[in-house]
Amino acid sequence: MKIKRVYLDLGNYIKPNKVLVIYGPRQVGKTTLLNDFLSDCKMKYKLDNGDNIQTKNILGSSDFKLLKEYVEGYELLVIDEAQQIKGIGQGLKILVDQVPDLKIIVTGSSSFELSGQVGEPLTGRKTTLLLFPVSQLEMLNHYNEFELKNINENFLIFGSYPEIITLKTVEEKVSLLNEIAHSYLLKDILELERIKSSQILLNLLRLLAFQIGSEVSLSELAKQLTIDVKTVGRYIDLLEKSYILYSLRGFSKNLRKEMVKKAKYYFYDLGIRNAIIANFNPLNIRNDKGELWENFLVIERLKKQHYHKISANNYFWRTWDKKEIDWIEEREGKLFALEFKYKNVKLKAPADFINAYSESSFEVIHLENYLDFIS
Repeated sequence: MKIKRVYLDLGNYIKPNKVLVIYGPRQVGKTTLLNDFLSDCKMKYKLDNGDNIQTKNILGSSDFKLLKEYVEGYELLVIDEAQQIKGIGQGLKILVDQVPDLKIIVTGSSSFELSGQVGEPLTGRKTTLLLFPVSQLEMLNHYNEFELKNINENFLIFGSYPEIITLKTVEEKVSLLNEIAHSYLLKDILELERIKSSQILLNLLRLLAFQIGSEVSLSELAKQLTIDVKTVGRYIDLLEKSYILYSLRGFSKNLRKEMVKKAKYYFYDLGIRNAIIANFNPLNIRNDKGELWENFLVIERLKKQHYHKISANNYFWRTWDKKEIDWIEEREGKLFALEFKYKNVKLKAPADFINAYSESSFEVIHLENYLDFIS
């Protein structure tokens, strides 16, 4: 099965003298998306890779003559793994400003390096797309809602990487997920931040994997890892910017007893999370089904917000006396409070929340109604 991605035709996003920047985690399908587009592309294009030493020297320079010679005769320049090229932003700016009608696409498997490289030089000169692991929105191109609900457990256990979805056997899925988690996942951080050992990062991820849905204390993590709190904070920031972790902050406007300082962390892909803790057991024998479900809904909602251009601020809500709501969405001047439960149960919003935010709505998202929320 070839999965239809949300950015099916990149041609809709390409504009003369602007750079199309495609971000996303490793192995998420950026190169496949490029190749699919280029296979039908009518423009004369030049495809190169950021790992190429000559390409690094040319695009990392500010030599206009060299840059112009590099793209001469081409309508479209495509650079895969562009985060590998130091100073690429300045080189792209020169091409955008000085070569009429040139179209450019670059991809990057992490935002922390590539966005830093292209951010300031390409202000007003770029369009940005973020490609996630496969969304339930995209899966609805291949299954109806009934069928998708029936295979829901697969996404909670093995995640949503494109190749994982298309593999047939559990053994193949587990093997590839272990390969991604231990060989590709931290590659950009280790290369670009000069961190000598991946073991501390993996240990940090393992600790966070067991705390899905719970507020995380950086000082406690630092103590367990025997490193300082600032280092823990820096590592988590890198893991967020490389699309491994997503952080959710606490919401507060009125009550002194609301908790806002700590954050919750979720994995962009649950297959990676389960690979890190080496647990691919089915849901019926797991004690973390609720945490998996919460993580799944959080990330799928993010995908929907991004792909449908829903402008919202996302939070969780909790008080010191442990009253909580999993998801608060602030949009259109309103608050939408949602509790995530695998089974359909009747719940009321905590009285403290309703009293403080009387104009808000409250809903329970469960296995029977979740597709409306995320697709």
